[in-house]
Amino acid sequence: MELLQTILWALVALGVLVTFHEFGHFWVARRCGVRVERFSVGFGKRLVSWYDKHGTEFTVAAIPLGGYVKMLDEREGPVDEDMLDQAFNRKSVWQRIAIAAAGPIANFILAIFLFWLVFLGGTAGPAPIVDKVTPGSLADMAGLEPRQEIVALDGHATPTWQALNWRLAKRLGDTGEMEFTVRYPDSHLEYEMVADINRWLSGKEVPDPLAEIGIELYRPPATMRLAVIAPDSPAEKAGLRAGDTVVSSDGQPFTTWEDWTAYIRERAGKAISVGVERDGETVTLEVTPIEHKLESGEVVGRIGVGPFGTPWPEEMIRRYEYGIGGALLKGLNETWEKTAFTLAGLKKLIFGEISPKNLSGPITIAKVAGTSAESGWQSFLGLLALLSISLGVLNLLPIPVLDGGHLLYYFVEAIRGKPVSERTQIIGLQIGMAMIIGIMMLALYNDITRL
Repeated sequence: MELLQTILWALVALGVLVTFHEFGHFWVARRCGVRVERFSVGFGKRLVSWYDKHGTEFTVAAIPLGGYVKMLDEREGPVDEDMLDQAFNRKSVWQRIAIAAAGPIANFILAIFLFWLVFLGGTAGPAPIVDKVTPGSLADMAGLEPRQEIVALDGHATPTWQALNWRLAKRLGDTGEMEFTVRYPDSHLEYEMVADINRWLSGKEVPDPLAEIGIELYRPPATMRLAVIAPDSPAEKAGLRAGDTVVSSDGQPFTTWEDWTAYIRERAGKAISVGVERDGETVTLEVTPIEHKLESGEVVGRIGVGPFGTPWPEEMIRRYEYGIGGALLKGLNETWEKTAFTLAGLKKLIFGEISPKNLSGPITIAKVAGTSAESGWQSFLGLLALLSISLGVLNLLPIPVLDGGHLLYYFVEAIRGKPVSERTQIIGLQIGMAMIIGIMMLALYNDITRL
């Protein structure tokens, strides 16, 4: 059931992104007087199709890994003389540039709209307050201490965990100084602390920025009372129930969730007796943790349970409300920042400043889509916006086959006054196809190794 939900949400995400991208091409092509013969979401066998009054066929196809807009074009076959003025290749170079650029632009507009919806509902998140500092770590050398709130990183505000994680992610592969702005509880005084970094986490396959700088942020302690029992998990098979309170394992008492889960993690494949309080009585059950592979490659024990948490103290929650205009401005700014972040990440990937293992493919995207959907509509819309930005940026890369490759040819044509030779375009197409296939294979390989 969980797998089906993951696939469903992934298809929803992909369908929305592809439809908006292709609609951008479609809408501008129509405005430029180009006849659109087919608008397809997906490739391969047609599942559903219909025609509009202009004769355009709209199709949903069986392979949901993209889409296309097929326009009337003399390069793809003979065109009736009375329809030559509607052929794509007969349009001016600037009209063709507009049509090619419209798909990525549509993705950026979609991202702005989605972020606007997210911020329209207001946002909230826990403040990044240091709970523990690892001795000898970057944070320790910079002087960070428990109870300090990290209010900014490199001069940029970090009011929540999410904001701090984003700012840290922007520094992956960098060399130089990382500047923390902190303050103590019940104080408005702020202090600057600096850590020196050198190609920070450039060789890490699955970087964990917070752990790597050596801090653990405060979170309310979990109780020992079970809130979630995963279906068909070792816990469910052993007879554990939501509402049980764990008191011991193998005769050893446990009072903190962290200690108990650490005990479970170390015993993959080994039977454990678990003592729980249920309806005023102590019940002992036997459960065998299954092996679970983390993204880092480490294999740990897992039984499929989750605890009731202690509520966050209100003073540690940062809440923000935006009006209609404020949410739009915030959406524009967020789209700009995430676009810059994506471009910087591509640059670091190309120049070897971060590991190519960070490249993700359809399996990872599907898993993240499913998880974000479970976290709520704001989380899912935020993910859609990020994916839309990524799709827009990637399609603008000057690689033949992509929109950016077509734009490159058209700009050269605009400067030279004549089209790029057909032979050059064919060679570019072959090189571009090889590059795209190579990138896709690497991303899929990374996905599989993370399973």
